[in-house]
Amino acid sequence: MKKLRCLPTLLLFCCLLFSLMDAQATRATDLSQGQTIYVPAYSHIYVGNREQPFLLTITLSIRNTDARYPVTITTADYYDTKGKRIRKYLEKPVSLGPWESIRYVVPQKDKSGGSGANFVVEWNSEKAVNPLLVETIMVGPEGISLISRGQAISVAK
Repeated sequence: MKKLRCLPTLLLFCCLLFSLMDAQATRATDLSQGQTIYVPAYSHIYVGNREQPFLLTITLSIRNTDARYPVTITTADYYDTKGKRIRKYLEKPVSLGPWESIRYVVPQKDKSGGSGANFVVEWNSEKAVNPLLVETIMVGPEGISLISRGQAISVAK
């Protein structure tokens, strides 16, 4: 009889678990007509007890993950650790067709961004599309590499 009393609680727990899993799956396929994306980057990292800066090359990779529709990149700006814009990569909007990607590189010798550098990427589309995949790939000598994935901080209405 005690086992049957636990059954409603177990069923409720399972329902909650499956609804959370379903919400995660839905979030992965939400369509959008635009976003502002914050992307962490590191022009250098610190190594050793003396915190020696280790310079890295940064590649900002912007990928249209939609198979049917183009998107327009309107902003790709690079900011330093203090939040000051260092570089504006776009003078005019750039269109990316289905599956197309574009990249921008900050050379290894450019340490102006600092360890808290970041990019802000804005995009839009006439149709609701799969959100872009925006990442930074940081590579240094001796095979050191890092990847940071962008996070949407606002969505077009």
